[in-house]
Amino acid sequence: MPQTKRLNYLLLLVLLISAFIRCGVAVYVQRQLDRQPDRTYVIEGDAEGYWKLAQTMKHGEPYSIYTPPRRVLRMPGFPVVLAGAMSVVGESHARVRLVLALLGVVTCFVVYLLGKELVNETVGVLAAGLSAVSPVMAGFSVLFLSETVFALTMLISLWVLVKLSNIKWESTDRNRGILWSLLAGVSLALAYYVRPSWLLVVPLVVAFYILSARGHRKAAVQRALVLLAGFTLMLLPWVIRNYQVTGHFVPTTLWAGPSLYDGLNPRATGDSDMTFFDQEHVLDSMTEYEMNQHYTQRAVAYAKQHPGHVLQLMAAKLLRYWKPWPNAAQFQSWWMMLAVSVVFVPVMVFAVYGAWVSRNQCLLLLMTTGPILYFSLIHLVFVSSLRYRLPAEYSLYILSAVGICQLYVSRFQKKEIHP
Repeated sequence: MPQTKRLNYLLLLVLLISAFIRCGVAVYVQRQLDRQPDRTYVIEGDAEGYWKLAQTMKHGEPYSIYTPPRRVLRMPGFPVVLAGAMSVVGESHARVRLVLALLGVVTCFVVYLLGKELVNETVGVLAAGLSAVSPVMAGFSVLFLSETVFALTMLISLWVLVKLSNIKWESTDRNRGILWSLLAGVSLALAYYVRPSWLLVVPLVVAFYILSARGHRKAAVQRALVLLAGFTLMLLPWVIRNYQVTGHFVPTTLWAGPSLYDGLNPRATGDSDMTFFDQEHVLDSMTEYEMNQHYTQRAVAYAKQHPGHVLQLMAAKLLRYWKPWPNAAQFQSWWMMLAVSVVFVPVMVFAVYGAWVSRNQCLLLLMTTGPILYFSLIHLVFVSSLRYRLPAEYSLYILSAVGICQLYVSRFQKKEIHP
């Protein structure tokens, strides 16, 4: 059987395994919750908020929740996905979980596409396989949380950026380069609509793109401007809507301030504890915009006055981010910790080896290690946990697959893998 055909069959098998695991987890999670009448979500708070926002969209109501109304609490990307699922299968938690499970399968497929584009089909299939059997990835894919959908949109944006990077600078490819630059801007915006912290990637991509274009600076600037135009056009509806409801320019959300204060306050530990928000009732006397500014200023002031505690918190957050097992108390059972660690530790070892053998391949290293290091830095400031690392693990698995393949090739004295 030809190698390509064999890999296609393996990919199909990987996707079927991914679907089987995720649908099974969806059924299991829903049954466990059904046995607890006083509990609706695995992780309360965020999940309930996303679900209610999705319901407002489906019913054509104003995009807000709580009293006083919170109109710019969350980016609309994930609620749009939930609302779309509700429109197809109804407002059933069980059925919507199955839709999210299938999106998890699509995410594994995009891992394959990115791995294939960066290295080759073998690496792509293996990386998709690692993603398919990951307990954490399977578990989070059926929760009403944005991690898996963000991973999907982020991976698509990375794949588009790789496709763009592979287009030559010659004038014959000018139109193709412009098209993929526009798609890059759009795909980055889609990921941003799910997770606003992805915003800082845009200037980093533009700077890298221009600086790395030796001898083709004019064409690089042109493509960068098209990318920025695509991103800006996608962002405009959200910015205009926010200005209409708040009277202010708000490109992200008005929850960044409380989130920042959650990570930088006298009682901060690196874990999330938003009880201060419920206790202080600042929205009784402030607008949503003023509240966001209020907590941002308090967090910055505390950081300036207590640099020693900030450094301690950074160390604690770094540990929480990279810890092989979950941080949350509800996931501290020995079998959960073991299942997560048994996958994550070897994956990291293979990723380190993959990075070493690929140390001269800048694009590969950027696309695989860049996201996980980027979010590691972000969450030195905000609260941190495995949950915030999870989306970036998908692209890291490509580097793990490179390490595994390289060891296999070395052992059996086969030809070295090259992208």
